Amino acid sequence: MSTESPSSAEQDAILRTAIDRSMRHPVMFFFTSGALWLALSLILGIIAVAKMVSPELLDGCAALTQGRVFAAHISTLVYGWGCQAAFGVLIWLVARLTRQENRASGIILAAGHAWNLIVSVGTIAILAGYGTGVPWMEFPDMVWPALLTTYALIAIWTMIQFRVRAAGEVYVSQWFAVAALIWFPWIVATAYVLIFLVGGNPLMSAAVATWFRSGLTYLFFVPSAAAVAYYLAPKITGRPVHSYSLSLIGFWTLAIVGPWAGMQKMAGAPIPFFLPYLGAAAAVFIGVPTAAIAISTLRTMLSAPEKFSASPSLRFASAGVICMLLLGVASVLTNLPDSTLPISQFSITSYGMDILAIYGCFSFVMFGAMYFIVPRVTRREWLSKRLIKWHFLFSMYGVITVAVLSVLGGLLHGQGQEDFKFSWDSAVASAYPYLIATLIAWCFVLVSNLFFCLHLFFMWMRLGRRSLHPTLLGHAHLGNPHGPEGDIDNAGPGSVIVH
Repeated sequence: MSTESPSSAEQDAILRTAIDRSMRHPVMFFFTSGALWLALSLILGIIAVAKMVSPELLDGCAALTQGRVFAAHISTLVYGWGCQAAFGVLIWLVARLTRQENRASGIILAAGHAWNLIVSVGTIAILAGYGTGVPWMEFPDMVWPALLTTYALIAIWTMIQFRVRAAGEVYVSQWFAVAALIWFPWIVATAYVLIFLVGGNPLMSAAVATWFRSGLTYLFFVPSAAAVAYYLAPKITGRPVHSYSLSLIGFWTLAIVGPWAGMQKMAGAPIPFFLPYLGAAAAVFIGVPTAAIAISTLRTMLSAPEKFSASPSLRFASAGVICMLLLGVASVLTNLPDSTLPISQFSITSYGMDILAIYGCFSFVMFGAMYFIVPRVTRREWLSKRLIKWHFLFSMYGVITVAVLSVLGGLLHGQGQEDFKFSWDSAVASAYPYLIATLIAWCFVLVSNLFFCLHLFFMWMRLGRRSLHPTLLGHAHLGNPHGPEGDIDNAGPGSVIVH
């Protein structure tokens, strides 16, 4: 039973409304522009996989060669969709948990426009043949200082909000959110300096590039997903987060192990011998924080079965957390130095791991956050539960298929490469059926994202329905006046906090 008086509850509701109003325009801009970039990335991904199946497809256009299209596909997925989705969710999350209105929404919105312009220039440069050839850093080197400057304009106000918050508890979700915001510029700036400014040995530049790819995954995308999962699980279920100890283990092991992973992909290269093995050990130990985070958040979500089955936010978030657990398991199984690492090192397995991390783990949790946040900043509810169901089902089947087939096909591909009895062509041919299935799966994911874009633009235009209760996928007990996705910023005294 709540101990709040009606007046204090009313004041709390007014404060939440003011926070949401202050964040409405930048948050919705990041969400809608990110969704458009995701659609473009999926189209480019379909073209890239199609050209792997049939290299002569669209061979009359230089901009659509497989190398350029694949680089543009990954770049738009990471920086067009991934970063913007994270920005929109994290700035709202920190504002809500610090219980402060954002005083610089205009600056953040302007920086968001600049980010989109810079990513557009970088993507066009890649397709025009001016890419750097560095995985996940394909944009021309002049783009990166501009991206970092724009990021500073987006993140600095959020960090100030956290710094000047009222004295009191710091929730685990805040730890992950703030850590992700701090780690992102460190990873990007370090890689930019060591690859493009310092230069030197090309092999070490390649090693730094593999570290950057892993660091961005485990120190930005995974913590962002964890922050949202730790927020949504207790907030919607009304239950405290399961296991304070697991939450701390998840955070600190990720912070310790995450920066060392990545260089295992350079095993066998003439670089210091310990670096690939250190990276392999870190990649294997990534299974510890992903398992701790997944178990803690899933147990919390499942503690209220009626809300778990009805809430679209919990459904998407739980799917993303399960993918996080699968990511940790797959990282262990594909990075064993003396068995699977030589097979997966130069195959399409890495692509499957990237998709499992960015779309499977990160994006599903972000979708869950968006289904929760958008009605609060637009003061409208989602129009159609059918569109939400279609988005979930098409995305789930499509992404899991892409990830699983890429990993399995990559292992067969790698086995063929390692077997000297067979020609290189036969090794490539072994992955052919998996590529065809991957192409079909990407088409399903594109359809699901079109459903999401359509629904999101309806909400952006404030065409959503007026309702006192959230959009549900089934029947649930309305345990409070705000429905099963109630708007209390913590789950009571039992919530997991870090002092």
